[in-house]
Amino acid sequence: MRIGLAYNQKPDPASAEEPPSTSDAFAEWDDPSTIAAVEQALGLFGSVIRLEADQLLPQKLALARPDLVFNMAEGLHGQNREALVPAICEYLGIPYTGSDPLTLGLSLHKGRTKEILAFRGVPTAPFACVETATDLERMALPFPVFVKPVAEGSGKGVFASNLCQAPAQLRERGRYLLDRYTEPVLVETYLPGPEFTVAILGNGAAAYCLPVIGLDFSTLPAGAAPVYGYEAKWVWDRPEAPLAIFQCPARVPADLYGEIERTALDAYHALGCRDWCRVDIRVDRFGVPNIIELNPLPGIIPDPAMNSCFPKAARAAGFSYDELIQEVVRIAWRRLTGQDVVIDLGAGQAAAVSA
Repeated sequence: MRIGLAYNQKPDPASAEEPPSTSDAFAEWDDPSTIAAVEQALGLFGSVIRLEADQLLPQKLALARPDLVFNMAEGLHGQNREALVPAICEYLGIPYTGSDPLTLGLSLHKGRTKEILAFRGVPTAPFACVETATDLERMALPFPVFVKPVAEGSGKGVFASNLCQAPAQLRERGRYLLDRYTEPVLVETYLPGPEFTVAILGNGAAAYCLPVIGLDFSTLPAGAAPVYGYEAKWVWDRPEAPLAIFQCPARVPADLYGEIERTALDAYHALGCRDWCRVDIRVDRFGVPNIIELNPLPGIIPDPAMNSCFPKAARAAGFSYDELIQEVVRIAWRRLTGQDVVIDLGAGQAAAVSA
């Protein structure tokens, strides 16, 4: 098998116009170490072709014609950026891992995601999408509220200061986010309960949750708002001084644990996710788990010290990093072909590996 690896690589920090602690422009992209680790894991199945998702990707794909594309590319421009690689693959008739362009486009836009969830009866906080500063003046949601860009990921635009207790604070933060990210802003009722993230593997009725991760906000710096945003992900949590913020499996009562899993799977199916996805959940004041967002292109940093959630949940379930990446390929291949992956062992031997 020939596998194409579609990715976006973070630029060298030395060439950045802003220091990493203040710039989140490339927060969604992957470090060279992550790309290399995924490439190594994919090598089990055959030759791996690196396909950087830049403006030349269509030509590269057309020339390479891989049997399968492992898609981890986040894109750069526009609210449909995460959908571009699978759309190009579909245009060229090349199969790929993960969700389709529609799901990727909808899940990146948090407002569209919440509209679908609400229609399907999956709990999510009351919200409004704000397109102009004037709209902020007409906000009808009760305070406190949380505000963030409508179509960003990996903590981009999600700062502790986005928790707004009063209209003046909402106006200030809303205007700032509208100006900085040049896209609508999502305002939603603040959920005061504990937060969780759920990694899901599989398709249809076979989809299942890996051990649920709980977030311990008491590990944040003193006085910090209980928000797992850009500062917590990229500033306060460093390899040399990691935050002990995650509990896996989450230490919660069994009935709440089961409800978290059920809600995550309901959201997964409502958005039409495929193969894998990470679902973020927070509990409201009534004790009900609510969907925050879905991440069908989940972060997969290999270093355990980096607190990457999907690999952490996979390790708790008994998967090594390589086995997690390989499991995604197996799940996708079975969805696409109805068959198990066949691994060429050399010397005329082959082995079928089931998902």
